[in-house]
Amino acid sequence: MQPREYLVLAVANLAIVNWLSLVDKTFMWPQEHEVKQNFTDDGHQYDVAIVGGGVVGMALACSLARSPLTKHLKVAIIDSNPALGKRNCINKEDPPDPRVSTVTPATISFFKGDVPFVNSVVDFIVDYHFHWFDLLVYHYCPFQIEGHGDRCLTFPFLLFLHELDIGAWQYIQQHRHAYFDKMQVWDYTGLGYTRYNARDVNKEVLGCVVENKVLHSSLLSCLENTDFRKTIYPSRLTSMALLPSSSSMGVDSTLSTTALFTKGRLAKLELSDGKSLYAKLVVGADGGKSQVRELAGFKTTGWNYSQNAVICTVEHTEENRCAWQRFLPAGPIALLPIGDRFSNIVWTMNPKESSDCKTMNEDEFVKTVNHALDYGYGPHPKSSSSGGPDMFSWLRGDVTISANECFEVPPKVIKLASDRMVFPLSLKHANDYVSKRVVLIGDAAHTVHPLAGQGVNLGFGDSHTLSEVIAEGIAVGSDIGEVSLLRKYEAERKPANMMMMAALEVFQKAYSVDFGPLNILRAAAFNGAHYISPLKKSIISYASGEQKMPFSLPLFS
Repeated sequence: MQPREYLVLAVANLAIVNWLSLVDKTFMWPQEHEVKQNFTDDGHQYDVAIVGGGVVGMALACSLARSPLTKHLKVAIIDSNPALGKRNCINKEDPPDPRVSTVTPATISFFKGDVPFVNSVVDFIVDYHFHWFDLLVYHYCPFQIEGHGDRCLTFPFLLFLHELDIGAWQYIQQHRHAYFDKMQVWDYTGLGYTRYNARDVNKEVLGCVVENKVLHSSLLSCLENTDFRKTIYPSRLTSMALLPSSSSMGVDSTLSTTALFTKGRLAKLELSDGKSLYAKLVVGADGGKSQVRELAGFKTTGWNYSQNAVICTVEHTEENRCAWQRFLPAGPIALLPIGDRFSNIVWTMNPKESSDCKTMNEDEFVKTVNHALDYGYGPHPKSSSSGGPDMFSWLRGDVTISANECFEVPPKVIKLASDRMVFPLSLKHANDYVSKRVVLIGDAAHTVHPLAGQGVNLGFGDSHTLSEVIAEGIAVGSDIGEVSLLRKYEAERKPANMMMMAALEVFQKAYSVDFGPLNILRAAAFNGAHYISPLKKSIISYASGEQKMPFSLPLFS
């Protein structure tokens, strides 16, 4: 066999091992699958209603559209954003929009798709006639693979194929985006800094900065290029009703939509344009001021920071290929590459300072930004190669630091290239993510401080996990709106989100106080992350979304 055939065979074997594992643990054959898919068809009855058509909600829709297990679902997307109703024309000649996201390697992997490879796996299995595999298929799998006649695959293999992601990255690559392979983080005291490099973890990149409008347009293009049964409602959710479930065990396939709602099998949603629709599962992807969260009665914990974020696009004389962040007394300032000699500024400061920054003239603002990224508020950190005393040399030991590891001054800003926008900052977390027929994802479930650029990546992680849970529920014949199924999503995402929120909160609090001994401790953490290789690798892997870490450390977008 050719090398690719060995690879495909290995993938097939992995799928079979996954099948055996699932059988061992929680497998239930889908006795009622056909019945559940044959409810009386109604134009306003859906399997899933996604309230919120932003990037997180659209990522969920794309993930459902790409999976063999979920692509047959009927989905409603409810959002009054006019961008959902028309193709958003993005002109590459225009300056970048100041609203950007720093997506991690884990998010990039989620957005990519390898459909040709999936087809190769299926073709290989069919062509080589794995009859012992077919035996499991014919008896237990209700799903067929398009283009292969009556042959079909068992649900664990389809769950594996579901892992091969949503295929939106190809559309992002058609627009402006900026990969970066280096990051530098330092503070105003001059005591400590750290530099991260993709090669430290054998990666090509540490992340990619993409305009939000490019992310959204790419996800919409991805969704439009599928046969997914979706309906977009350009409206707002005004009310939601859900009745207690009937005690009856069976479900009559001839029941009307109203009868199913009466028996608690559907949620009813009322829209601002007077329309009503019904869904087995309602997904709240409608942001930090979630209407779904409020109507469903989810309690939250959180507080407002006495800080605002000033964001804008700036221009350099040369292209910026590194991500920079400096911690200042009032909050961090980040300079993120966006391509074509442009960078994005995210500057956290108190409300008075943010008001001043928004109203000052352009030349004064550019001068203020360069001051904050250079000698403003304090000296540059001393690199180990620059000579002079170094109180943290004991952390370095005998390790020789290359020139690439030395402190660098960020590129000068020469021009403001967009309007300046100001947003208040807050932390909010839903005490629960799920209830019967309702689930929260993205900012509807958690809002975090932007100092590490992790908010949208947490949301994409929610979308990925929820789509997997829905696929698993369909595979075993479960009601996708049942709390027992949705708890699997909450069990995976809530601890991961809370860990990241706790890490960011500790870091934010540590830099809200200017106190000598605390400054030294912060600097020691920076230098430890810089000089201790295993620690640096763990931080990079955690910030990239590829590893879980049981403690909080300096993170950077």
